[in-house]
Amino acid sequence: MNENRTEILEWIEQGRLQADALPTALRLAGLRPSRADWHRFFNQLTLWLSAIFCATAVIFFFAYNWQAMGLFAKFGLVELLIIASLVLYWRLDSNRLTAQASLLFATLLVGALLALVGQTYQTGADTYELFAVWAIAVLPWVAVSRFGALWLFWLGLINLAAIFYYQTFGGWFGFLFDTEQIMWALFILNTTALCIWEFAAHSGVSWLCERWSVRILAVASGSLITSLAIWAIVDFNEHGNINAVLVYLVWMVVAYLIYRYMLLDVFILAGGVLSGIIFITVWLSKLMLEHDDGSSFLFIGFVVIGLSAAGGFWLKSVVNAEKTA
Repeated sequence: MNENRTEILEWIEQGRLQADALPTALRLAGLRPSRADWHRFFNQLTLWLSAIFCATAVIFFFAYNWQAMGLFAKFGLVELLIIASLVLYWRLDSNRLTAQASLLFATLLVGALLALVGQTYQTGADTYELFAVWAIAVLPWVAVSRFGALWLFWLGLINLAAIFYYQTFGGWFGFLFDTEQIMWALFILNTTALCIWEFAAHSGVSWLCERWSVRILAVASGSLITSLAIWAIVDFNEHGNINAVLVYLVWMVVAYLIYRYMLLDVFILAGGVLSGIIFITVWLSKLMLEHDDGSSFLFIGFVVIGLSAAGGFWLKSVVNAEKTA
């Protein structure tokens, strides 16, 4: 569908199609969403928002009525809602969106239940333990759900547990080192998840083949290693680590080889182009602006414009080459 849209836009650029005929061409090519498509979109949107907002409403209900409700009423209500959600998932087809939304609702309520336990009994547990136990508790549900969004939510819990763990225990060399340590841990975690996800999808696991979830993981992994490389450049004299730059270059090369020749993904390639522009801009700024020459700003501006134009031209050539292949 995206290829047809690109081809129609190219017809307009080449003068083979008038611009005022674009709406008609899109409609005839089936590229404009129909009334049924909009109906399906809003049905799914309201379904997921309902699951999230209902779980949020339960949490705020307890917060507002904390003093008025008894101990058994608090725990009983949450556990009853979790059981009802699991029964609904069991009774419905697990591949249906309604069943998956009910499982998401139950997963969110497990976090509310754990927070309720901690607030009631004042266990003194650290924050990272809440998210770690939450992730462990819902792992069986996530494993049987065959639902990519729920796996991403579970991975988000693991990320939060790792962040709060390092914030609680820290490192040995001060806050700055601790932050870098957290970023390295998250980079390794999300990059490993990205590799496993891509391998499983390439091996034929159909419910993992949705590209939006892979792109979220790629953005997380790429953003973290880009930030680490920038950190190494900016604070090189004090806290810089050349290893971050080396890992960044390796990540860029590997991502290019995979998403250009093995699993073509223009979105991830575009993210790599943006990351490269940012990295080069920061490196030039560190190299040239130390002497505070006004011409340096002009030069760096031209470099950014040139790299952006070259990156856009290259991405367009990649798309055209794929179409003609």
